Amino acid sequence: MRRPIIAGNWKMNNTIAETKALLTELKPLVKDAEAEVVVCVPYTDIATAGEIIKGSNIKLGAENVHWAEKGAFTGEISAKMLKELDVEYVIIGHSERRQYFGESDETVNMRVKAALAAGLKPIICVGESLDEREGNKTESVVRTQTAGALKDIDKSELDNIVIAYEPIWAIGTGRTATSEQANETIKVIRDVVAELYCRDCAENKVRIQYGGSMNPKNVKELMAMPEIDGGLIGGASLKAVDFSNVVNF
Repeated sequence: MRRPIIAGNWKMNNTIAETKALLTELKPLVKDAEAEVVVCVPYTDIATAGEIIKGSNIKLGAENVHWAEKGAFTGEISAKMLKELDVEYVIIGHSERRQYFGESDETVNMRVKAALAAGLKPIICVGESLDEREGNKTESVVRTQTAGALKDIDKSELDNIVIAYEPIWAIGTGRTATSEQANETIKVIRDVVAELYCRDCAENKVRIQYGGSMNPKNVKELMAMPEIDGGLIGGASLKAVDFSNVVNF
């Protein structure tokens, strides 16, 4: 059985003081969770978050990483820098990075390789726009993005990789793919992994989350689907009670 993984993506939210308050409230609420719990926080909050969750069952994540080890990349953060702060997970290729900051399948792949080389666990995001879904292009889009992200990644790394299916049209809009739609598309992603590696790899190594407005109201229905291994949680991760209700689905 694949262990569920629930990861909060705070995006550009929470000061250091707010981070202390949120995580202090969250820790006791999720301490008995069966799912793996991750909080992916802004760079300025990483050190503080790490201190607050030390010794707990909450894992630390970042929201992005550069592909270079170091160099003239103003404003970027390397995998080595994250590793030094005891970061375990890192989100790569989020739709907002693709939409606003020029991420491509190629740069996502470069970042995945850099993360793995440093011992970080990538949460790789894939998903289609509303136009692509309405144009019946969902399968081709997620196939291309998944294969692109995993290009030249060795099978031995699959245990360290999480994929998040996040339909762009369902992020922050309040709209959610039906549980059947999410399950169907995640099965496509799992099939791609099977084609690239092996069926056992797809079934037992790679965990695939749903990332489109999962919240306390719909988490049970979504998590009941056989292909869905967890959630990449946006808005609901900014309130301790809401996030804990998702984690403890």
